[in-house]
Amino acid sequence: MTGAHPALRPDLAAIAAHVRPGSRVLDIGCGDGALMAELEAASDVDARGLELDPQMVERCVARGLSVVQGDANADLENYPDKAFDYAILSQTLQTAARPDLMLDELLRVGAKAFVSFPNFAHWQTRAALMFGGRMPVTRALPVSWYETTNIHHVTVDDFRELARAKGAQIERAWFFAGEKQIGAPAANWRAEFAVFQLSR
Repeated sequence: MTGAHPALRPDLAAIAAHVRPGSRVLDIGCGDGALMAELEAASDVDARGLELDPQMVERCVARGLSVVQGDANADLENYPDKAFDYAILSQTLQTAARPDLMLDELLRVGAKAFVSFPNFAHWQTRAALMFGGRMPVTRALPVSWYETTNIHHVTVDDFRELARAKGAQIERAWFFAGEKQIGAPAANWRAEFAVFQLSR
């Protein structure tokens, strides 16, 4: 399932494996464009990207990818309703000014949405807070609290509740501990990060 795209980060590989060939995709916070490049090469996808970091935008454009510089918190409103088959937000939700409004925008511009994020309820995060009394630095959260871009600490259960409150249907979900996919039971404390596919 996710092994079909071994060069990608596990959450991106899960997404790539479930995007229909020939689809129109908007990758929001696309970084260096790894997912877009894979989708275009392997699945004949029409991929567009939106990225805040100008250096990442330059790298994407140098690779021949269609990426514009912009802030998803403000610029998604410029895209028409259902302009894309998929809107993808990977490891970016927790950096959004208002994750709830961001989810609305994803499900407005895309017929379906993929969202991945680090799970702040992972057992290592809980242990660091409980026994060390300090904000954790882990594999999924690799920088100190004062340099992180994460401004909202979301958990698997929080996201499920947000989806319910927003009337979004969770079609699929994947959970990972390191590079390994794990099952859904107790994912709220076992998963380092999660991927959800949604529609409305």
